[in-house]
Amino acid sequence: MKNLSKLLLVSILGGALTLGSYKMFFEEEIPAGLPPVSKTSVEAIPATYSGNIYGTNADFTEAAENTVNGVVHVKNVAVFKGPRTIRDLMYGNNSGGKALQGAGSGVIISPDGYIVTNNHVIREANEVEVTLNNNKTYQAEIIGTDETSDIALLKIDAEGLDYIPFGDSDNVKLGEWVLAVGNPFNLKSTVTAGIISATARDLNTYDATPQSFIQTDAAINPGNSGGALVNINGELVGINTAITSQTGSYVGYAFAVPSNNTRKIVEDIMEYGDVQKGILGIRGGSVDQRAIEELDLKTSQGVLVAEVTSGSGAEKAGLKEGDIIKKIDDININKFSDLTGYIYTKRPEDEVLVTFLREGNESQVKVKLSKFETYVISPIKIEVANATDEDLKALNVENGVKIHRTLSPKLPAEELVGTIITAIDNKRVSNVGDVERIFRNKNPKEDIVITIVDRNGQKQRIVWR
Repeated sequence: MKNLSKLLLVSILGGALTLGSYKMFFEEEIPAGLPPVSKTSVEAIPATYSGNIYGTNADFTEAAENTVNGVVHVKNVAVFKGPRTIRDLMYGNNSGGKALQGAGSGVIISPDGYIVTNNHVIREANEVEVTLNNNKTYQAEIIGTDETSDIALLKIDAEGLDYIPFGDSDNVKLGEWVLAVGNPFNLKSTVTAGIISATARDLNTYDATPQSFIQTDAAINPGNSGGALVNINGELVGINTAITSQTGSYVGYAFAVPSNNTRKIVEDIMEYGDVQKGILGIRGGSVDQRAIEELDLKTSQGVLVAEVTSGSGAEKAGLKEGDIIKKIDDININKFSDLTGYIYTKRPEDEVLVTFLREGNESQVKVKLSKFETYVISPIKIEVANATDEDLKALNVENGVKIHRTLSPKLPAEELVGTIITAIDNKRVSNVGDVERIFRNKNPKEDIVITIVDRNGQKQRIVWR
């Protein structure tokens, strides 16, 4: 039988949407054995789950009743002009029309109409239509998106709405009951039950994406995207986002963006207009058997630091190659996705307490998180980040920015990610700011000429028209 992981298809849940993958890590993971508006009233409620509800008498009715009106149906509508049929063309009818691009779910997070959904649900929408559980329909404004985490924030003009308060996703427990609330296959207000199957789940360890999903076996299908994963108290612990399936329908594995990550993204969008990304400044990987044997490690869990980025908070705090990170603040770090999942809830300049092992001895240091700066070159669907001194030295170049991820499945990510752009339109670039200035002043109708140094150190000029 083939390896199971090769058979799993990560299916984004937005109905009728065909999507590519997108890649990025706040801290770069590599194999461990080798030396990534003003705020609204978004309510945060600590997880208060207690007691034994896991028997056959478990009652989900209160949680379902308290959350079903806080989940909405989201429609992605494209508006187009010009003739729609041959008859329109013949008789000069150019009124155009609308077409449904896809549909999913959303979660009301405040009584004044802020709604969280998945970015892939509303991607490339001309209009977004939201229908409440009482059948009232509103046009929604897209306040902001974070393509990396697949989270989008919407706003409708309404007051006094039922909403779902944020719970603390750091406190969810394996085996804890949860409900998935959404609109699978356009069946409004559907509630399914399951348990937390895993936390900090990364579907692909080396794809450069900051995945740290909550895994559940609550039945989730196309249309559930953007819907709520709630605990038995009716608190939001996740935004349902993806399933693994060979068919595109539910087969037992579903994944949600943790509520703490979602809440931080929402607050960033409201306060700063975009997501503030902090990093420790390391490259490394989860401790595995290969690392244990090669490096004679005395622990089987944690994150092994393979490289510390020059000038980063990690370097300034004294972290070194070979250190094993065991804990950040009060969060145990057993694998790399534990680290990225927690750091993703923090901002640049935040301080975290890192507990680590060095030569078998446990130590603690405070690390101030550095800012991770990126820029999306929208016309060619790539995202660039500032290149480190190590990145430039590895390819023997003096300046440039690194291609951090591709945003279109049509682009060869395996060839582009990690290469260095040294010039755009024959203008030297040394950082993300240089790239942003070039495109701010560029005529969008002009060709884009990019000079790239590939992983073999070969220089290439690529023209996009």
